[in-house]
Amino acid sequence: MKLSNKQKQFLKGLAHPLKPVVQLGANGLTEGVLAEVESALEHHELIKVKVPTDDREEKTLIMDAIIRETNAEKLQVIGHTLILYRPTEECKIELPKK
Repeated sequence: MKLSNKQKQFLKGLAHPLKPVVQLGANGLTEGVLAEVESALEHHELIKVKVPTDDREEKTLIMDAIIRETNAEKLQVIGHTLILYRPTEECKIELPKK
């Protein structure tokens, strides 16, 4: 899935008022967390995931793993928050044309 800059900007605008749906705990990235991210993407299409770690390298590795495992599109990273988008079969969010 390849999004144009216009589509990314549109999705970022929609994501702005959202609160993080999934937040990693002390155990870090577990199967349960990945299952929760999958479930949230199926339900919402556009979500925020909070990765509260002070180690930049570890945070980057966790975020990359989430993106790889869920096949979602990374829209933006702001601090400890990752914004993900993955369309569902019903396409709840109508994207602007490229």
